[in-house]
Amino acid sequence: MSKFEKRITQQVELRTDESGTKTLTGYAAVFNSPTDIGGYFTEQIAPGAFAETIKGDVRCLFNHQSGNVLGRTKSGTLRLSEDAHGLRFEVDLPDTVLGRDVGTLVARGDISGCSFDFRAMKQSWDDTVDPPKRTLEKVEISEVSIVTFPAYADTSVGVRSLEAIRAEAGSRNRAAAARRLAERRAAQEQRFRGIRQDAS
Repeated sequence: MSKFEKRITQQVELRTDESGTKTLTGYAAVFNSPTDIGGYFTEQIAPGAFAETIKGDVRCLFNHQSGNVLGRTKSGTLRLSEDAHGLRFEVDLPDTVLGRDVGTLVARGDISGCSFDFRAMKQSWDDTVDPPKRTLEKVEISEVSIVTFPAYADTSVGVRSLEAIRAEAGSRNRAAAARRLAERRAAQEQRFRGIRQDAS
């Protein structure tokens, strides 16, 4: 089973409606935006990758902590949607100490990042480029998070996931290299045989 991975995404914005409800908005993921993953491969997300998972029950957390719930799709306090740009989210902050603190910190500009937790359900790799390119075609998300330090390697879960992906990418690279070498040898042999047949 694939491990969940975390990715950094776009800036979070705060708005307040007439009733005083504070809502954070932003994009938890952006489509077709190649991102360098530790220098080992690039990664992009294909449009439609979240179409199925956003129909499920997803939470919005603070710093990926399960005890720091800010909203939930099942209750309607978190809304997720796909558009041409990516995975958009809106979360109505709760009237709690955590909700008020997060709203204040975002308004001050002290917190401006978000991240999302996902598992790749369908992906493809292009091993003909260096570094290899991974395209996430279908993903499962468990949560989106407002984060203090939006840095991929800053979480232990992220580090473990990256190591797993590095190993997977290395395995794929070796297999792809062996395949390309075999194809080149086969093509050379065919050309050689063709020349020998022409010569005879």
